Amino acid sequence: MHRRDRARRHDSPARRRTALALSAALLAAAPLLTACGGEAHPGAAAVVGGERIDVSSLQAQVKAARDAQATSPQSAQMIAATGDLGRQKLNGMIFDRILAKVADEQGVTASRAELQETRAAFVRENGGEERLEAVLLQQQGVAPGQIDDVVRRNVLMTKIIDKLGITETPEGQQKLQELFAAASKSLDIDVNPRYGAWDDAKVQLDAGTGTTPWLLRVTQDQGAEQLPG
Repeated sequence: MHRRDRARRHDSPARRRTALALSAALLAAAPLLTACGGEAHPGAAAVVGGERIDVSSLQAQVKAARDAQATSPQSAQMIAATGDLGRQKLNGMIFDRILAKVADEQGVTASRAELQETRAAFVRENGGEERLEAVLLQQQGVAPGQIDDVVRRNVLMTKIIDKLGITETPEGQQKLQELFAAASKSLDIDVNPRYGAWDDAKVQLDAGTGTTPWLLRVTQDQGAEQLPG
C-alpha cells in the first residue's frame, strides 16, 4: 500500500469517529476546583515526567484564547461557555505529554503531510476554515493558532487506535483507558494544588461530572459531532 493510501485511510471520517468514541473519556475537562496549599515546584503549573509546565506557558495559552474570543460579537457567550479555561488548558497540556509517551511506545508519529491532510479534512467537514475556527473558539476556547495541537492529537490518537486494533466497544474503550492510565502513572504527574490534583486512572484533572470534548465537528447534515483532539 502506498504512503498516500495509508494516510488517506487514517484520515477517513470513519476512523476519526472511532477515535472520538474511544478517546472521549480520556479527554474530559477539569471541573471547578477549590484546592489550595503550598507549591512544591514554584512557578510550575505541573510537572510531568520530570519536565515542568510553567504557569507562564499555561497563562499564554489562556490569553491567546481569550484575546481571540474578545474580538467576537459573541465574546460574552464564549467566555461563559469556557469559564474554567485555565484548567481545561492545563488538562490538555498534560494529556499531550501522556499522548506523546504512548505514541512513542507504540512507534507512532504524525508526519507533516498527515497533519496537513487531517486539518484540510476538518476544514472541509466544518464548512471552511473560518467555521472551524469559530466552532473551536466558541465551544472549546481553542485559539486559531492552537488548532494544529488539536489536529496532532487527533492524528496520533487515530493511529494508536488503528495500530492496536481497538474497536468502538466498551472493551475497546477500557483497553485504551488502561493504556493511557499506565502511561500517566509512569510519568509521576504532580499538579500545583491551585489547579487541583491529577487522576491517573481517569487521565484527567480531578474527578467531575462534566466532560468537554476537545473538538466539535459541525456538519450541515449531522449537526454537532465530537472529534478527538
